[in-house]
Amino acid sequence: MTADKADALRALHVPGTPLVLPNVWDAASARAVQDAGFPAVATGSAAVARVLGYEDGEGTPADEMMAAVARVARAVDVPVTADVERGYALEPAALAEALAGAGAVGCNLEDSLPGTGEMVETGVQADFLAEVRAAAGPGLVINARIDLYLYGSGDRAAAVERARRYLEAGADCVYPIGLADEEEIRALAGELGGMVNILFRPGGPSPARLAELGVARISFGSGLHRASADYTRGLLAKVKEGRSPY
Repeated sequence: MTADKADALRALHVPGTPLVLPNVWDAASARAVQDAGFPAVATGSAAVARVLGYEDGEGTPADEMMAAVARVARAVDVPVTADVERGYALEPAALAEALAGAGAVGCNLEDSLPGTGEMVETGVQADFLAEVRAAAGPGLVINARIDLYLYGSGDRAAAVERARRYLEAGADCVYPIGLADEEEIRALAGELGGMVNILFRPGGPSPARLAELGVARISFGSGLHRASADYTRGLLAKVKEGRSPY
């Protein structure tokens, strides 16, 4: 069953017809995504961390993050992919085992040191991804995050070099988080055969436009959780004022 779900998740990555993932933070939000008709569910580490009372940047203990992922996976029937930052200092085999135990058939792994913004050397990250792939086998869809547009040069050549190394190491898709320029997205997707994940952000290309640019996956990160939290604050302000929040 796990292998079947991983195959199903992998098959949803189609350049030009991207997998859209409105990232979730708990079982209730996961069910809402499934009920809305999305074919897969993705957790967002920043949102899950806030729900659990921790800071993003691997402030969440590994066992608590995996327990949160497990609750999401138990709540839905569709494939679940988990944002696990840089693995919470788990060795690759332990990370693969923890993800499988939580019911996740995919994961995000980033290439900067959590909390510092320091980029991991390309070869070191590629080796890490290769070890995770070897430990997990084909039952895990690996989305390799590239943080150059957040913390590095934002240079396409450097991003392509990292992306190619990560794909060669066994990643299924690469995630240049922070990249929003349309022509750069098109060029990167073209050079990499389209196996690119882009973060949707207000002011950036629409999901329809990202599909036209050839990406295979669209994420929403912690954006929906932030919007939900803002809406909740508005409800609470009405209660505080003695008004109906409804």
